[in-house]
Amino acid sequence: MSDSENDNSDESRASDERVPLHERRRPWWHWQRLTGSRPRLAVTTGVIGVLAGALLGGAGVAWQAEAGPFADDRACWGAFSRDDAAALFEGKVGGTADVESSELPITSDRTGAEGSSGQCLLTSDGSRITVQAHQLDPRFGGSGDQWADEFLSARLTPLGDGLLGMASDTRAWLAVPDGCIGRPSDADVTGGPTVIDLATGWTIYDDEVNTEARDRLARAVVRLVNHYMTEKGCTGTIADPTGRMPEPPRFLDEKKDAMCGVKGLPLPRGYGRDSLGRTLVTRGAGPVRTCDRRVLFHHPELRLMTVEDPRLAMLYARLSRDGAKEPIKAGDQDGYGFVRDDMGMFQAECQTGPVTFLIRADSARRPADIRTLLPRFVAAEADRIGCGPLHVTLPSDG
Repeated sequence: MSDSENDNSDESRASDERVPLHERRRPWWHWQRLTGSRPRLAVTTGVIGVLAGALLGGAGVAWQAEAGPFADDRACWGAFSRDDAAALFEGKVGGTADVESSELPITSDRTGAEGSSGQCLLTSDGSRITVQAHQLDPRFGGSGDQWADEFLSARLTPLGDGLLGMASDTRAWLAVPDGCIGRPSDADVTGGPTVIDLATGWTIYDDEVNTEARDRLARAVVRLVNHYMTEKGCTGTIADPTGRMPEPPRFLDEKKDAMCGVKGLPLPRGYGRDSLGRTLVTRGAGPVRTCDRRVLFHHPELRLMTVEDPRLAMLYARLSRDGAKEPIKAGDQDGYGFVRDDMGMFQAECQTGPVTFLIRADSARRPADIRTLLPRFVAAEADRIGCGPLHVTLPSDG
């Protein structure tokens, strides 16, 4: 290798180190991705180039893009055949899509304390599917709330049958069962679950969810988790969930006394229905019930969310105690929470474990609405899931 090639390689690695993974996965709604300037375009192009270079040039690559076929006819750590990969893009088995794949192997740190992580990138004719294996960060909804913004959105449907996972026509995720082996160690009872998720790109929230595409992604994420468990020496497998999944969510025509379909929750003034304010609510029993209003670039203007599964609710445990100077509570042993201008949260201790009730706005313009909605939302949702009665008391100064 020439000195110039060595220099280029060193520069690539240095650039890669300067761009952390969470920056590369910045959601579409982030202001740095909405900026249309040429410098921003140059920076974004550079970051994409660095990531692609790291994926295509790193050790453990299963399918070299320039080589066409991937090693042993498998992609994404061996989970997908050539037909599987083509079907994700073409929507049918036996497709002829020219799919290229690159990946970073699933690895963990030496102590195993941070869980497994890895990434796979599939591309075909300008389209891209990103697959990631990672342990959810127990600091605010997975990863600074960015993961929750996309993968706990109301557009996704629970996989059902007790599975901790959801799917839509552009995204899907599934947690690896704790027993085999969804957490780094048996002692790690406070860490987030290990999940595998995949995203196909942009979501148009005014469109109805395409059921066939949703089911295709649900089967794909189950295949990924089953392969992961097999590689870990597990013997059990997860069955195809698509026949048991609820219907996709539908846009809701809200009533004045039932915001987000929650009876007894009044619709604040200024939150009426219009062409830009369509409301989407999760369908079916599952780990999360989310109501998203006025979604722009994956980020809702207002989100009301009940996180019922304790494995996900723990992602908000730290924030529920430390989110504001003035805490709120419903009783000495009932839980913890806070209220501030842009957010209200309460984490209750229910019979099934911790449950998180969350109201989050995209700005601090309407703090009075947060204070009005939170106590009523907690009381109504607690009754719905059998965790009530909960009567949240707010501090007088907010």
